[in-house]
Amino acid sequence: MPIKIPDQLPALQVLDNENIFVMSEHRAANQDIRPMEVAILNLMPNKIETEIQICRMLSNTPLQINIDFVRIHANESKHTPTEHLENFYHLFDDIKDKQYDGLIITGAPLALMEYEKVTFWDKICEVFDWAEEHVTSTMFSCWAAHAALFHHYGLKRHLRDEKLSGVFAHSPLDVKEPLTRGFDQFFNVPHSRFGYISREDYQSVDSLQILAESPEAGVYLVASKDQRQVYLTGHPEYDANTLHDEYLRDTQAKDAVKLPENYYPSDDVSQTPHCSWKSHGSLLFTNWLNYYVYQITPYQLDSRSVKAIHPDTII
Repeated sequence: MPIKIPDQLPALQVLDNENIFVMSEHRAANQDIRPMEVAILNLMPNKIETEIQICRMLSNTPLQINIDFVRIHANESKHTPTEHLENFYHLFDDIKDKQYDGLIITGAPLALMEYEKVTFWDKICEVFDWAEEHVTSTMFSCWAAHAALFHHYGLKRHLRDEKLSGVFAHSPLDVKEPLTRGFDQFFNVPHSRFGYISREDYQSVDSLQILAESPEAGVYLVASKDQRQVYLTGHPEYDANTLHDEYLRDTQAKDAVKLPENYYPSDDVSQTPHCSWKSHGSLLFTNWLNYYVYQITPYQLDSRSVKAIHPDTII
């Protein structure tokens, strides 16, 4: 089954052209099933690009998914048309009484800023706490992962002198873990970040488990043992050219910028990068929706049933 997205959302045409199964609101209205309710809190400036990337990852599951795009405030965006935001996005305050099966919180270009200095820090902390009562399982990506780990567990990120950028090989750590079920012994993931949390810091929290890591990029995938929280430090949703676009942007901002590692053929910027991570990215999102959401989410979504979830209910 497909994801259901608004009829006029740009992602609909893009994904349809890629032979990815998506369903318009009009067609979905004739379906009589209980779809998964998933909210996407999009913190990225270029929201349309991020919408397409995440919807692509959600589109290969057998489940039907209703998507609500959410933004944290009504401020004007420099990179996304106001009309687009007004047509396709809900303000968080307008949906916070609703229950969701899943929530995805994207990264944000705030790598070098202290959390407390982020203008919406108090609001994002409200979202983190809200999710504990209103969402079956939440996936935090990149900056949102580090921010949520700090908020929930007091884990502090460290900053590299140089940005970690490139495509790195990773390994799953537990062959019995549902979230990495079907993964190869080695799989690629793009990374683009300054921040990191040490392996020892993750291990200091009994309720967290490390599920996949890389010798070069460090810990990549972490989940709470109750499966309510999933933390990604990489970007399996990235397009083949995303790191290239970021590299060009960074070179305009400063003189010396390191090439993304393991990305350009022969480290030649003029050559087209190959995408080697999409299959595992799609499988990760499918496993999350199936094992961490669908298998344990209640049929009737309400706050009492969400709080009663227990991982032993997985089948």
